Amino acid sequence: MIDPVAKFPSELDQLPDRDTEETAEWAASLDAVAKAAGPHRAAYLMRRTLQHAEGAGLALPKLLETDYVNTIPSSSEPVIDGDEEMERRITAWNRWNAAAMVTRGSKYGVGGHIATFASAAWLYETGFNHFFRGKEGDGSGDQLYIQGHASPGIYARAFLDGRLTEAHLDKFRQESAGDGLPSYPHPRRLPWLWEFPTVSMGLGPLSAIYQARFNRYLTNRNIKDVSNSHVWAFLGDGEMDEPESTAALALAAREGLDNLTFVINCNLQRLDGPVRANFKIVQELEAQFRGAGWNVVKSLWGGAWDELFQLDTTGALVRRLREVPDAQVQTYQTRDAAYIREDFFGKDPALVEMAKLLSDDKILECFHLSRGGHEPRKVYAAYKAALSHKGAPTVILAQTVKGFTLGEGFASKNANHQMKKLTNDEFKNMRDLLELPISDAQFVDGQVPYGHPGADSPEVRYLQERRAALGGPAPARRSHAVEALPAPADKSFAAFDKGSGSQSMATTMAFVRLMKDLIRDKTTGKRWVPIVPDEARTFGMESLFPSLGIYSPKGQTYEPVDRDQLMYYREAKDGQILNEGITEAGSMADFIAAASAYSTHGEPMIPFYIFYSMFGWQRTADQMWQLGDQLGRGFLVGATAGRTTLTGEGLQHADGHSPVIAATNPAAMSYDPAFAYEVAAIVKDGLRRMYGEAAPGEDRDVFYYLTVYNEPMPQPAKPAGIDEGIVKGLYRFNTAESAGLTVPVNASRIQLLGSGTAIHWTLEAQKLLAEEWGVAADVWSATSWTELRRDALEADAALLRGEERTPFIRKVLEGVDSPVLAVSDYMRQVPDQIAQWVEQDWSSLGADGFGLSDTREAARRHFGVDARSIVVAALAQLAKRGEVPVTAVKEARERYGL
Repeated sequence: MIDPVAKFPSELDQLPDRDTEETAEWAASLDAVAKAAGPHRAAYLMRRTLQHAEGAGLALPKLLETDYVNTIPSSSEPVIDGDEEMERRITAWNRWNAAAMVTRGSKYGVGGHIATFASAAWLYETGFNHFFRGKEGDGSGDQLYIQGHASPGIYARAFLDGRLTEAHLDKFRQESAGDGLPSYPHPRRLPWLWEFPTVSMGLGPLSAIYQARFNRYLTNRNIKDVSNSHVWAFLGDGEMDEPESTAALALAAREGLDNLTFVINCNLQRLDGPVRANFKIVQELEAQFRGAGWNVVKSLWGGAWDELFQLDTTGALVRRLREVPDAQVQTYQTRDAAYIREDFFGKDPALVEMAKLLSDDKILECFHLSRGGHEPRKVYAAYKAALSHKGAPTVILAQTVKGFTLGEGFASKNANHQMKKLTNDEFKNMRDLLELPISDAQFVDGQVPYGHPGADSPEVRYLQERRAALGGPAPARRSHAVEALPAPADKSFAAFDKGSGSQSMATTMAFVRLMKDLIRDKTTGKRWVPIVPDEARTFGMESLFPSLGIYSPKGQTYEPVDRDQLMYYREAKDGQILNEGITEAGSMADFIAAASAYSTHGEPMIPFYIFYSMFGWQRTADQMWQLGDQLGRGFLVGATAGRTTLTGEGLQHADGHSPVIAATNPAAMSYDPAFAYEVAAIVKDGLRRMYGEAAPGEDRDVFYYLTVYNEPMPQPAKPAGIDEGIVKGLYRFNTAESAGLTVPVNASRIQLLGSGTAIHWTLEAQKLLAEEWGVAADVWSATSWTELRRDALEADAALLRGEERTPFIRKVLEGVDSPVLAVSDYMRQVPDQIAQWVEQDWSSLGADGFGLSDTREAARRHFGVDARSIVVAALAQLAKRGEVPVTAVKEARERYGL
C-alpha cells in the first residue's frame, strides 16, 4: 500500500480522510497516467474531472483556467436566427463608413480611432441584430455600455438606419456649431443617442455592475419591474488594467447578477503595444473572473481552426496555444506561412507532422483571419450562452485582431491606435475585400466617399425590421416626459427656521434630520435612495436601519447581534439604504445609476450620497465628471467637512480643497452652508430645480454638492427675506448693530464674509472687533462662492454680447463703502474665486497647506483662521486704509499671541 503521507503535502494531514487506501489508489493512478502518457495527459484528466464535478454540482474549488480554446465547440453552436449574408453586408457598410468618417475628418486634424471598431464590429452587429432590447418595447430595454473608441462604428450604423446623415458624419469631433458628433459616448452632447459616457476607461465596467444591481434594487423595491433589462458592457482587454474595471467583480457574483454581461474585446493590444506581451491576457482574465465567481465564455478561434483541432490527437496544438505569449500571436498575424511553420509548428514533432497536412493558405487563414470575435456564429453562440446562464454574471472573452479588414498596414500593428486614416488605395483594397459596390469614380477630388445601399434597400429594411422586433433603435437615450414630482410639505424645511435655541447641532445632523422627514413623505419618500460607504453611524444615520432597511437581494438570513436594540442592523430585500462597505467608487457608481434613472427607466429617483468630504472629490472626481456627462441628478453630501473640524484625524482626513475641485465641474451646484436653515433651503431649491417645476431656461441636469460639518454649534433662527441670497450664494446675516453690539457712531467698518463652519469664528471676531477695538463688522454668509463666480462669469459673457447685466455679488454689496474680508475652512482660492468682481478692497483667509492632528482651536490658530486671527487681519486691512492706527495691528498680534 502506498503511504498517503508521502504523496501529499503535510498540511493535508489536517483534513479528515476516512479511507486513506482509496486516496492513495487515486494518487497512484494519476502517477501511472503521467508516467505512461505524459504529464499533459495527467493534467488533462484532472481538468476534465474537475469540470465534471463542477457540472454535477459538487462543492469543489472552481477550476480557474481552461485550455486556450473556445468554450462552446462548433458542434454545439446554435443556428443563427437570421440572414447571415444580409448581416455580413450590413457589417461591411458599417466598417466602411466608420473608417471613411475618421479619415475624412483627419484633414481637419481632429483625430479619431479606426482600429478598435474594426476588431469589434461583429461583437456589436450580432448584438444589434439579435439581442439588444430597445426602449420602445415593454420595460426599459437593455443598457449598453459602448466602448468609447468604437464610437465611429456606432455612428456608422445610425447613418445606415437613417438616424444620422452624411452631414452629421462630416461633423465628427466638430461640435461647436451645435450639430456635430462627439468623439466618444457623451449623453450631454448627444442626448438622444448615448446613455452612458464610457471613455474614461475603467468607469464603464464599474458602472455597468452597479447599473445591473440598481435594476434589481428597483425591481425588489417595487418601484418598477425591470427584470427583463440586461446590461451589456463592451470593454477592451487593455482597459481591464484599470483598477475600477475589476473593483466590483465579487459584488456582481455575490449578488448573482445574471442580468449582466461583459464582452471583452481581446485584440491583445492596448494603446502602445501588446496588453500582455510575455503572457496571455485571456487566460489571466479567465482566472480573475472565475475566481470572482463569474461564468466565463471564451470565443477565441474561428471555424477555420476546426480542422486543426481535429488533427490534434496528442494535444500538442492546445499545449502550444497555451504557451505562446500574446506578443508572438500578434507577430504571426503579420508574418508569412514559412515563418509560422517554423516558429509555431516547429517547436513540437507532433505539430511538425500536423503542419505537413496544411497548405500555406490554410495556415494564413487560421493565423491571419480566423478569430472567434470575427465570426457571427461564434459570437451568437456566446451571447446565447450568456443569456441562458442563471445565477451569476457572464464575461465573454472574444479574441479579435485590432484593425481587422483595414489592410496589412493596420492589422495588429502596435501603432494602429494612433493611425487616423487610410489612403485611397487602402480604401479600394478594403472595398474589394468587403465586396462593396463602390466605384473608383465615387472618389471625387481624392476624397473617400460614404457608402449607403439606399433607404429602401434590403439591407436597411432588414436592419430596421430586426430593431423593430427587438423594441426600437439602439443605442438610444430617452428623455421621458415624466411629470414633476410633487414638492414635499413645507413643514419639513421650516422645522429649522426657528433655530435650535440653546441646543447645539452639527449641520451633518441637520441634514440627516431633514432626510428622515423627507423620506417619510407619502408621495415622494420612496424615491429617495440613501447611499453611504460604511459610515452611517459616523453621520448619525443608524436610526434609519430598522425603519428603511439596508438593501440586500437575500434579505436577512441571520439574526443580527443587536436585534434586541431599537436601532438594530436590518437588511431587507426591499431595503431602501445602499450601504456599500468601504468603497467610495462603488458608492458613486450607485449614485450615478440612481441619478439617471429618470431617463434610463423613466423613474425619477432622488439619491443622496453622504461621505467623508475628504474622500469624495479627491478620490472619485472622475466619477463626478461621469455623473455630469450622464446628466445625473441628486445630492452629494460631503460630511465632516473642512480642514479644522475633525479633531485628531489629521492630514489624511482634513479636507481643505473639495470645493476647489467641485468648482471645476459645470454640472455641480456647490454649496458650503453654515446653518441648518441654509441646508434646508438649498435642498428645497434642489428638489424644485431637478425634480419639480424648474424655472424657464434653468438647466435641470445638474447635481447638488453640500458640505456639512460634524461640529455641534448653536443654530440661529432664519432671518427674513434671505432665500434668494442662500440659493445665489450670499446674504447679510447681521450687522454689528443688529447683533446688539456697542460701537462708536463713526466707527470704522468692515464686511466679514464667512462660509460653512467659518461663520462661527467670524461671528466671534465680530464681537471682539466691537468690544476690544471699536470696529463695526457686518457678517455675511457665503453659501456658495462657486455660484457667485458662475453668475459673474455669465454677466461677463453677456457683456460681450452687448447686454448689460450686473453680477449678483456686486448687487448685494452695492453701496457698501468698507473693505471685505472673506474667511473659510478651505484654501484661500475657494473665496478668492469671486475677488475680481468685488469692487471693495478685498482680502481673504483660509486653511492652506496640509492638515494636521490637533484640537479644533489649535488647528485654527495654526492656519490663522480663528477669531483672533480674523481680528488681526481685519485691523490690518483697515490700517492700510488709514481707518485704524497701524499700531493697533501690532498690539492685537501681541495681545492674542500671534
